[in-house]
Amino acid sequence: MRKLIDFNKTYAIALGGGGAKGGYEVGVWRSLLEEGLKYNAVSGTSVGALNGAMMAMRDLDGAEALWRNIRFSDIMDVDDEIMNKLFEHEATAKEIRSSIRKAMSIVRGGGLDVTPLRENMHRMIDPLRIKNADVDFIVVTYSLTDKKGLDIDMRTLPTEEICDMLLASAYYPAFKNEPLTDGKRYTDGGFSDSLPITPLIKRGYKDIIAIRLSGGFGREKKVKAGKDVSIDYIEPKRKLGQTMNFSPVQSAYNISLGYYDAKRYVYGLLGDFYYIERTMTEDEAYKELMSLVREQVIQADPNASLRLIHEEILPRIAKKYNAFGDYYDILIHYLEHTGEAFKLPEFRIVTDTQLLNEVKGCLTEKKAAGGES
Repeated sequence: MRKLIDFNKTYAIALGGGGAKGGYEVGVWRSLLEEGLKYNAVSGTSVGALNGAMMAMRDLDGAEALWRNIRFSDIMDVDDEIMNKLFEHEATAKEIRSSIRKAMSIVRGGGLDVTPLRENMHRMIDPLRIKNADVDFIVVTYSLTDKKGLDIDMRTLPTEEICDMLLASAYYPAFKNEPLTDGKRYTDGGFSDSLPITPLIKRGYKDIIAIRLSGGFGREKKVKAGKDVSIDYIEPKRKLGQTMNFSPVQSAYNISLGYYDAKRYVYGLLGDFYYIERTMTEDEAYKELMSLVREQVIQADPNASLRLIHEEILPRIAKKYNAFGDYYDILIHYLEHTGEAFKLPEFRIVTDTQLLNEVKGCLTEKKAAGGES
């Protein structure tokens, strides 16, 4: 496969906010490093700020270990077992009633206690390493006291304020908001900019990779960039789970998704559910598509005509799968949806021919077992 990204360049990385979805950014980071990524600047909002601190420290292994082992109680003062049951919809009626009472008490008390997040941050983040890093590190937050958004160059702060400003960026509205050591109150950086590309442009960076977490909190500021600025986006086509679902299982999935989404970006892979390398021409794809569809149509109606297939069946398939391109596009969408229905492995790179053969094999097995095609 040929890389479509020029890794002779040095990039600036913008990391979006999204709470528990942050493992995705770590997966992207590992994948891009494997491909030869060089970076000299990172900006981050909320969880992007926390991941950005690890990027500034160049501690990928530490960041991945954090996300693979994360628990609800690492972030807030809650019971992990109950939280897992609630998010997996496995809680009993009694547990749900108890959780509602506790939630009401938390609201009356000003929000969730994030002492665990503060303690873990001090354990994971070395302010001196950030001060001495070879990476510019900018964090976005919103000052409730001053009523304005801020983007802060973390290397200019005293070491004792660095973790405070990371916490300031990550103050999700459900968290108990307390004044920091400067006496001011802050809230989640998503109020100011959920994907902080502009702070990088302001500082003169021209080649930017922005990692967007779908469904992140807050607003994404409109980017104004000159023609000499290049911005590439990496974002999921799959759901990353809920913003507050700090589950190691969900995080592991998000890491894998980020890892392979970055491969799609680097190599121009096709697909929404799979990571597909193109080897077929449209003419070859058309023949394979017709073979697949005609076989299934003939099973239902041996007298079905080619005109029926071309004018009714294929347009119906294209509409069903939102395939608005050529015959190759229709084939890929058909293979993806059929492959997903058969639960073919998701996290790998496959050629279109390989995926086609796997789908054919599944259809053959189903037919032999007496199932409907």
